[in-house]
Amino acid sequence: MKAPPPLRGLRGRLLVAFLLVAGVSTLSTGALTFREARTGVLQQSQDAVIGQFRDHVDTLAADLAFPPDQNQLDVFAQQLARSEPSKNWRVLATYGGLSATSSPQDPFEQLTSDLRTAVASGGNTVFQRVTTHSGPALVVGLPVTFGTAEQPTSDPSGLDVFLTVPQTTEQAYVQALVPAVERATVLALVLAVLLALLAARGVLRPVRELRRATRSIAEGHLDTRLAVNGSDELADLSHTFNETAAALEESVAELRRMEARARRFAADVSHELRTPLAAMSAVTDILDEDAAHLAPDTATAVRLISEETVKLARLVEDLMEISRFDAGAASLHLDEIDLADSVRRTLASRAWLETVETRLPPPDTLRGSLDPRRLDVIVANLVGNALRHGGRPVRLSLYEWEHPDDGRRAVIEVLDSGPGIPESVLPHVFDRFYKSDTARTRTEGSGLGLAITAENVHLHGGTIQAANSPHGGAVFTVELPLRRYEPPQDPPEPVNTAKPSEGSHP
Repeated sequence: MKAPPPLRGLRGRLLVAFLLVAGVSTLSTGALTFREARTGVLQQSQDAVIGQFRDHVDTLAADLAFPPDQNQLDVFAQQLARSEPSKNWRVLATYGGLSATSSPQDPFEQLTSDLRTAVASGGNTVFQRVTTHSGPALVVGLPVTFGTAEQPTSDPSGLDVFLTVPQTTEQAYVQALVPAVERATVLALVLAVLLALLAARGVLRPVRELRRATRSIAEGHLDTRLAVNGSDELADLSHTFNETAAALEESVAELRRMEARARRFAADVSHELRTPLAAMSAVTDILDEDAAHLAPDTATAVRLISEETVKLARLVEDLMEISRFDAGAASLHLDEIDLADSVRRTLASRAWLETVETRLPPPDTLRGSLDPRRLDVIVANLVGNALRHGGRPVRLSLYEWEHPDDGRRAVIEVLDSGPGIPESVLPHVFDRFYKSDTARTRTEGSGLGLAITAENVHLHGGTIQAANSPHGGAVFTVELPLRRYEPPQDPPEPVNTAKPSEGSHP
């Protein structure tokens, strides 16, 4: 049986399924881990910046007089920017129509109008991450309210402070996470592949054992059983297989016993019938000779008995022949023969030379080592079947062809001119006692002719086929290998090694 493609077999599908699940799980886990790590890094930096910014604003705003003028706003913005040790803060302070930045002429392009509006209207700390040509940055907006720590109040003072902090360090941390996540993902995929191979091996081991056991049973070893391990679905399948195999073994054994009894019965009956049939045939031969002197009704009855006795004798002989095939007692007696001459003698002995159209090779051009008696049976049964059930004329062809593997072969074709064989009957033409018309209870033959023909062909190592000719009629084709004849060698004469007796001449 041809093995399935790697990806279409059960092993390939299991591996693909495991790898898909493992790959999706690993990639999803890696993506979630990266997102959580990135969010944690940015969240920590954001919380730290906002906390420091709020503390510095509260400290410096407490010393600021309201309403502040432009100079006070400039000083406030610069002091707020310098309060951070790393000196990377950029500060914008606005009050009414006044604005001041920690760096002169700083356009503060990271500040969006939405963030400015949110700070002015919400009264809460607002932040936003933005990315510009200079890189990622965190923008924080904080409205300043009146009150102190002792007397807190949420009344807005009108002073809004904005901070921009570059996020290059945090971005570097996030980028450093990427190769780490990639390495972890690759390692997880490798482990997933190993686990998939182990899992597939564990799942497929019982399947392979089941396949091996199934093939063993198909080869005729009906005592094959599987070892049942565990209590899962595969163990239940193995148990079911063992039960099925046991039932099959018992059924086949019973069928073989019944078949053996049937064959023995047919052989015994055929053997027992031969003696009384021989006596009946002798009597009917005498009655046939005297039938002309008997009354017309008596003569008709005598001829009917004689014909039926001949049919019964033929049936018994066919049953005996089939019994020999079933018992394996049939053997070949090969001889070097001229096939054309043998076929011609078969037709002549049955007075068919004028009835059958023949296409035979010239004498001594097609010779081979065959069993003459069995070749006679093959030709006689095929031609007789064509004459009884087909239409005339019947044509017989004999020729030779070279088989690419088996060498020389003789081909015998018998073609009739009848209606052909129904397609539903073709697969059964060589079955024993098969009748294409169930309403027909009697035939001229025994119903075993084609079955015996097939057995004789197979005994020679040949093939036989039945088909319908495109031009009408049924055609039977027999191929027989032409072996080289090797006559049995006589044993060598014993050499007399005894010493001659005294007085004898050498």
